[in-house]
Amino acid sequence: MTDHARVPGPAYPITRPAAQVHFGVFFQGVNHTTIWSAPESGSQTDFASFERVIRVAERGLFDAFFLGEGLRLRESRGRLHDLDVVGRPDAITQLAALAAITTRIGLVATQNTTYNDPADLARRLQSLDVLSGGRAAWNVVTTDNAWTGANFRRGGYLDHADRYARAAAVLSTARRIWDAYPDGEDGEVARVRVPGAELRTPADVAIEPTTPRSPQGHPVIFQAGDSPVGRDFAATHADVIFSAHGSDLADALRFADDVRSRVAAAGRPQDDLKIFPGTSIIVGDTPDDAQEKARWVRYHQVTPATALSIVGNIWGEDLSGYDPDGPLPAHDPAVEELGGERGSATTGARTREIARQWRAIAEEKQLSIRELVIHTASERGFVGTPASVAEELVRWVRTGAVDGFNISPWIVPSGLDDIVDKVVPELQERGAYPAAYVGDTLRDHLGLRAPSTGRPAEARGTHAARLVRAL
Repeated sequence: MTDHARVPGPAYPITRPAAQVHFGVFFQGVNHTTIWSAPESGSQTDFASFERVIRVAERGLFDAFFLGEGLRLRESRGRLHDLDVVGRPDAITQLAALAAITTRIGLVATQNTTYNDPADLARRLQSLDVLSGGRAAWNVVTTDNAWTGANFRRGGYLDHADRYARAAAVLSTARRIWDAYPDGEDGEVARVRVPGAELRTPADVAIEPTTPRSPQGHPVIFQAGDSPVGRDFAATHADVIFSAHGSDLADALRFADDVRSRVAAAGRPQDDLKIFPGTSIIVGDTPDDAQEKARWVRYHQVTPATALSIVGNIWGEDLSGYDPDGPLPAHDPAVEELGGERGSATTGARTREIARQWRAIAEEKQLSIRELVIHTASERGFVGTPASVAEELVRWVRTGAVDGFNISPWIVPSGLDDIVDKVVPELQERGAYPAAYVGDTLRDHLGLRAPSTGRPAEARGTHAARLVRAL
């Protein structure tokens, strides 16, 4: 991690001098980066942990509480992977409970388009949106591997090339269902029909919606794909893209230029898509305090066993017999596709590329296996005093690299306390953070336009006009 108080970045032009920083919190659940071994850590399934995090986030005027979700516990070589935190409640159920104890903060549910029925999913998301007063959002994710599909007795039934086509069809169906309920009392509910062939399933969808629209019209759409097809999907369909480009400003600016050009190519205004990279923030009273805390965090996140597991996943073999304080394996990874041990597959060509990069870093810096994993993790996020971190966050937003940040706390449930109590006031002093929520809905907080299907055609662009005509 970089201490931004000590290492000023290059001078990039300020293109949005009045832009404000926006925050969301990403409650991951399944990961090795949340420290659960410390005495002050809490349970990842106890409602009290979720309640504490979301109450602090709402006190800090965060736009949204983003809940990750997985459809199967992670495994390693056929056995449950017990080095990560595993298991979490259903996202919509959890967020419905949190809606009852909050008033403004948005509620983002990660929901899979591959293994959910579109009509049922649309109804559940719309129900959360209505019950929360227009604060719901859907993080659209896909799955194409048999490892997850086995939980649904389907195996890898959906080809990799079809997963985004299926996602687009599911999202389009959900929007048609949401729009089919009339705005006024005198209107009639329209019946929505979608052929199964369009959805890559045997069954057609035929439904008359039962849930009215919320004050924000539709749930806000998040999307986190980083491949070219994933970026195109976000540029065409999403309101917010949750990116992995939240540590290096030059990289973030390149990503922003790329996705905004894709948004324009899709016929949408470039600011229709908000960019929220995932990141972490560690602050201390002095630069040295912050660096010392960061070192403590990294060594607790990357245990010796975790380091061997991470490297072993790239090499495609069990490295538990290796010395974590010794060198990387001398041989190359096998050229094959690895299974979903950590939730997704990795191709052999990609593993060899990663292995070459890691060897170069390890040789240059004389790093052991564990030190290498800690080093690669240390390149992510922001470390410094509250003032120096605030200055850097403002720079990111006002150069146009991002619209906000989705923060992953390194400890739960107290991981947001320093950010809300120390960083937020520094941002507010700079006029770069709101003093109160703007409006009541998540769409209000994010400064988003009305859902595209509810806008006049001229306000949506030619692409959106064609889409509506097609529906």
